[in-house]
Amino acid sequence: MLKYRHKDMKTEALFSDTSENYCVPAEPEAGQRVRIRFRAYAGDVLRVELVNEKTGVAVPMSETRRDRYFRYYEASQEMGNEPLRWYFRITEGEELRYYDRLGVSETARHSCFQLIPGFHTPDWAKGAIMYQIFVDRFCSGDSKNDVLDDEYLYIGLPVRHIDDWNEMPSTFDVGYFYGGDLIGVQSKLGYLKALGVEVLYFNPLFVSPSNHKYDTQDYEHIDPHLGVIVKDEGELLSPDAVNNEGATRYICRTADRENLEASDRFFVSFMEEAHKMGFRVLLDGVFNHCGSSNKWMDREKIYSRQGGYAPGAYESMESPYHDYFAFADDASSAWPDNASYDGWWDNETLPKLNYEASDELVDTILGVGRKWISAPYLADGWRLDVAADLGHSVRFNHSFWARFRSAVKGVNPNALILAEHYGDPSSWLNGREWDSVMNYDAFMEPVSWFLTGLEKHSDRAEPALRGDGAHFWESMCAGMARLPESSLLTAMNQLSNHDHSRFLTRTNGVVGRLEGKGGAAAEKGVRIPVLRQAVVMLMTWPGAPTIYYGDEAGVCGWTDPDSRRSYPWGRENLGLLDFHRYMCRVHRDSAALRRGSLIPLRMEKNLVCYGRVLGRDRVLTFVYTGEEAATLEFPVWLLGISDEDHLNRAMLTSEVGYNVGAMEYPVRDGVLTLRVFGDSAGVFRTEA
Repeated sequence: MLKYRHKDMKTEALFSDTSENYCVPAEPEAGQRVRIRFRAYAGDVLRVELVNEKTGVAVPMSETRRDRYFRYYEASQEMGNEPLRWYFRITEGEELRYYDRLGVSETARHSCFQLIPGFHTPDWAKGAIMYQIFVDRFCSGDSKNDVLDDEYLYIGLPVRHIDDWNEMPSTFDVGYFYGGDLIGVQSKLGYLKALGVEVLYFNPLFVSPSNHKYDTQDYEHIDPHLGVIVKDEGELLSPDAVNNEGATRYICRTADRENLEASDRFFVSFMEEAHKMGFRVLLDGVFNHCGSSNKWMDREKIYSRQGGYAPGAYESMESPYHDYFAFADDASSAWPDNASYDGWWDNETLPKLNYEASDELVDTILGVGRKWISAPYLADGWRLDVAADLGHSVRFNHSFWARFRSAVKGVNPNALILAEHYGDPSSWLNGREWDSVMNYDAFMEPVSWFLTGLEKHSDRAEPALRGDGAHFWESMCAGMARLPESSLLTAMNQLSNHDHSRFLTRTNGVVGRLEGKGGAAAEKGVRIPVLRQAVVMLMTWPGAPTIYYGDEAGVCGWTDPDSRRSYPWGRENLGLLDFHRYMCRVHRDSAALRRGSLIPLRMEKNLVCYGRVLGRDRVLTFVYTGEEAATLEFPVWLLGISDEDHLNRAMLTSEVGYNVGAMEYPVRDGVLTLRVFGDSAGVFRTEA
């Protein structure tokens, strides 16, 4: 039996955070007074002080109310123009303790609570259920816009159309196309609505020669291969082609204005339908670098052959886009065909944009940021690719993103600006740049280690970390401490995505990649009960739970490119699909799961247990990684749940299956006792 033992009720009960439970208002403006609250055990009479980190001034907190388990203290602070940072000092007799974002300590630390004046993230994004779509692999709706065999060369090889939708990706997957498009997505909006999705996040949609489209060819238009091709003239490449000089079919399809304008018009109609059905839409902005085929560079001579476009910087020193790039050899003799440009990570297919040398480039990209948020497209926000890499200095990077935020929020104050970032993002989450991040450090990675013992690429195993609840909590705390509350609640929490292995494959505990193991091995030994545990965590942890297309249907895959398999329409794991629907409903029905406080209950060997609380809405989640059946005890009194409360089961999953039948569970002396099988997880909720 995993029995709960009171360690020290005085210590266990101490709690505060920057949610709307403990900071009112939670997103204050400069000049506003904020009521800051603190919770302690009801049996203690304490002196509680709020200590301003910057000034060192300690403000006594007054007791405002008391209930069965807790005393509540409060102090008010006026917001200035700079962030307010604080911790709590608790005195009882001769005993002195401190409380900050990492919990209780014997000495003062610098993991302070923080409020940033004027920092608002969109309410619609807080806790919103997102769904990531890699368009080429989601659904094909129109075969007439499919990339054709030998339509052009990509990285020196002819592109291929994959006729068998269910074929697994190959190692040179980047130039192979399955035919998924926006028309296909549109046909599945009803499916996504029934699943419980609220936000669609698209991998890049703009013109690009790759299937992933992170090498943008034209920021101003939707790729006709994903949209509409109304003019389809020209020839395919001959078998002996060594460049794209003869790729006239591709040139017509992607550079002819009739196709570009028709695809943009289709996107307008797509957005209208998506919005009518209640979806928000995030676009992927790749602004650190473009593609070598971009019309500003035009290394493939696509635009020079199409006509009507200015010469690219690769072709001519006199190109109006010359300063958009940095050339190592800038002598006039280096042209035409100057390949000495700076490539991101020295990759010649990804020219790095040289913002510092061109105010025009800055203005152009800011215009792109505004354009797709504005009418008639009205996208709801941006996901920013490798955002910390943009520019050639930290100073410029921050100044650019501040301008980008002003440009986008000036058009739509409720647009979301969410960045891809590995590591500490706190210097960008200052209220003037990004809203939030893809949450690798405070969700994807710790969950993967705890449930599978593998890191997110399946490249490294640490079996000892599987089931290590203490390490899980320590990692989560470290990651969450870098995120202001407004950013935490809008952070994109994922189990899988296009850059990492599928979570279901990670459940097999095997280190590997496609080129070494082969695609079939990614499906061997996988454990669906462990994926269900992960989905429970996804839908109950703070942030925006984001499903990577196909995870809900049981798609496997090693890391990129194998994680980009096609959605298995007609071959879905229906039980897993229904499980996702149920858990989406659990999440959507609870204000606590969208915006509530996160309260740790038990973090130990084979067990993670936590609660989410917003007012009277209280949700308990546990995840048990043991192999044998066990009796578990959970201290629900820490959530304010008493023996008189009605505690109902919303989900219980284990190695033998799952059950969503509503059942009421008794609480005795503030503790819930539960008998479970191996690899279990459960969600319980009081009546709000």
